[in-house]
Amino acid sequence: MQTKVIQVYEHQTLYYGKKSDGVAFTQKHFEALAKLNMLHDNKYFTLVHKGIKFSQYVGVVQMDTLTIEILPKADKTSADSTVWRNVLIDMLRATKKLRVNQVGEANVNKQNIHLLDIYFDWFLREVETLIRQGLIKKYYKETKNVTALKGKMEFAGHISKNLIHKERFYTTHQIYDKNHQLHQILDQALLIIEQLSKGSYLYHKCKRVQLDFPEVSDMRCTASTFDKLKLNRKSEPYKKALEIARLIILNYAPNISSGSERMIALLFDMNSLWEEYILIQLRKACVNTPYKVEGQQSKTFWGSISLRPDIIIKQNNETQIVIDTKWKQIEGNRPSTNDLRQMYVYNDHWESKFSILLYPGTHQTNIFHHKFDHPDHFCGILKTNVLDADDKLDQEIGERILRSFEREGFLNWNILT
Repeated sequence: MQTKVIQVYEHQTLYYGKKSDGVAFTQKHFEALAKLNMLHDNKYFTLVHKGIKFSQYVGVVQMDTLTIEILPKADKTSADSTVWRNVLIDMLRATKKLRVNQVGEANVNKQNIHLLDIYFDWFLREVETLIRQGLIKKYYKETKNVTALKGKMEFAGHISKNLIHKERFYTTHQIYDKNHQLHQILDQALLIIEQLSKGSYLYHKCKRVQLDFPEVSDMRCTASTFDKLKLNRKSEPYKKALEIARLIILNYAPNISSGSERMIALLFDMNSLWEEYILIQLRKACVNTPYKVEGQQSKTFWGSISLRPDIIIKQNNETQIVIDTKWKQIEGNRPSTNDLRQMYVYNDHWESKFSILLYPGTHQTNIFHHKFDHPDHFCGILKTNVLDADDKLDQEIGERILRSFEREGFLNWNILT
């Protein structure tokens, strides 16, 4: 059955009993999302009367035949949902959370292809590549009854299981084949894709991949399963497929509601995504300059509590600018008191004269800034466009930000010469 899609923006509210995009959002869907939210410490949504208010988490949630796309939106422009959907995909691609090759590019441009399809397609292509290259074999231990003595005899088990069958041996022995943990993880992700892609073009692709994949034992994957994985030179090609499998498996929640619905949620914090994108673009803009751009540098603040600004620009190992990215809109140039206090402390601990609160919005030619009363350092506010003139994610945002810094005298070297 073809899935139905509802598109919403971050911080928007969806009420059950009403239709959105011509698709019904029911109380059953509401209850499933509420339970999912509870499993994740209530960080994804806020429950309101007969509805769900979305937060800064964007991405996709699928419940059997209903898919909810939660899209970012940085400003009040009239850009449609396709524009912001592509912005999200391009940000994920730029931050290496998504890779779309030439095959994937064609699918991205289809209106009925959503983010979950792109990740499923990416995983299937990774597994296809592994199959073509040749799936690896590994040694693992197996304890069972065999008809020939091999390995180590398990005497207690042998006596209890083979009191009558004298021709059998209960042993622990090594086996060298493809039925090992790596393939068991990939197989579990394939089974999830098979269940969630019925009615789409991906279902048949998944079945083809499964036909070429070896039969392996079932296993239950948890976060600790992935944390304990150690790859070697032989298994290194599996790294990307396992990363996507982790995303799929750990975000899959079968039977989360009172009914038989299966749910998967791939959600990303736009604050983190915005920070990573700005960091990447500033690093790209500072190539061939005396400036070094660092992210998430930490210093001890009080006891075990540390300070960690988003981005720092340095020259000759001295901090020039501290940047804190904020994925939200503010009225005028009035940041919160807590944000200003935070920037004051950053300036003090990193011995910087300038700190910047960086917001999405209509790009400012000049940086609005004030000097702190004491000591001699400043905090500025910079709003910058997320979209370029063609309503696409601006790939030159780093250069525009640096031009603003130069214009205000925050940087004293001509970056763009």
